[in-house]
Amino acid sequence: MKLKLTKNRVGAQKPANKLYKVHDTEVPGFSLRIYPSGRKAFFYRYRVGGGRGAQIREPQIGDYGSLTADQARKIAKDWAAKVRQGGDPAGERKALREDPTMSDLFDRYISDHAKKHKKPTSLANDTRMIEQRLRPTFGGKKVKSVTRQQIRAFHSKLEDTPYEANRVLALLSKIFSFSANDLEWTASGDHPVKGIRRFEEKKRKRYLSQAELARLGEALAKAEAGELERQISPHVIAMIRLLVLTGARHGEILTLRWCEVNLERGCLELTDSKTGEKEIYLSPAALQILSELPRKEDNPFVIIGRKHGTHLVNIKDPWTIIRKEAGLEDVRLHDLRHSFASVGARAGMSLPVIGALLGHRETATTARYAHLSDDPLRAAADSIGEEIAEAMRVKRNG
Repeated sequence: MKLKLTKNRVGAQKPANKLYKVHDTEVPGFSLRIYPSGRKAFFYRYRVGGGRGAQIREPQIGDYGSLTADQARKIAKDWAAKVRQGGDPAGERKALREDPTMSDLFDRYISDHAKKHKKPTSLANDTRMIEQRLRPTFGGKKVKSVTRQQIRAFHSKLEDTPYEANRVLALLSKIFSFSANDLEWTASGDHPVKGIRRFEEKKRKRYLSQAELARLGEALAKAEAGELERQISPHVIAMIRLLVLTGARHGEILTLRWCEVNLERGCLELTDSKTGEKEIYLSPAALQILSELPRKEDNPFVIIGRKHGTHLVNIKDPWTIIRKEAGLEDVRLHDLRHSFASVGARAGMSLPVIGALLGHRETATTARYAHLSDDPLRAAADSIGEEIAEAMRVKRNG
């Protein structure tokens, strides 16, 4: 049957005992199928290629009801134009259906890149950001369909946590680069994260003063004597003291093994850290802590955990008790590393020396302590100025 498929004519078609077609007289290949169930659907038939290799395609445009006859005809005309230009609408739709989703990309990034090239802590952090932030928002989208506008809107919603927002954005940028360079799922070069402006981050600068260090020492002494609200492991206390005395990252002490402790050379010989192999020099006070710390058989770790052969996972709860006792509720464990550096800067040590002690790879990382290194000069200027002022002060007779 051939008719011009209009709203009234499509609506007037009644189901029969078997499927039948109505071909449109205006657009060749455009047709309506009426099923015995009463369902009606629009199709478009066309040829791909020529000669013996030619193939006939007849993809569905859509169901009547979801589309009107005029809407279906417009799509058929668009497809006809693509076919005349050598296109294949059905093939393009199939490829789009088979295109990987962002969830597929996240999984491949974790398995093929992060697990192979990242340290456990970095892997855990990437996984957390993907599961908590990225997958809920982008997981169901096709990789090629994600736009810069969508990512910018997502980033803007995280403005209350600028540091986290920027880290998630940086991870998403890395994932798109992995998609282009390793998987070739997307074009290399430009990707939708590029050009999105990061939030301004205010670097936290918290250093313990001499008085605060004294209060921390008193709180640790009370913990050792069992005078706090909860019994605290001597290994936790030792870890906190080592963080203050060495400037090490808390993960470096938390996972420290006895085989990496060289008491004769007075240093820690880390086989792995954030910056690779690293030596941390030990002061006499730090050496004494390690010399007196009890070891546990069959446990290679210095800061032993509750389970056999493991190290502590974290010291969040005991650290909360200790800093509360010391009146240092705003101090993080990482601030102890800053405090180690600040003491060196105030003593007049050069920034390269401080950077070497901390294991910084970039001098810019150590530059945050530059203002502290001015303190000895300021003290000297104050002393000289006061002496000159005293000499020039006019003394009057009473």
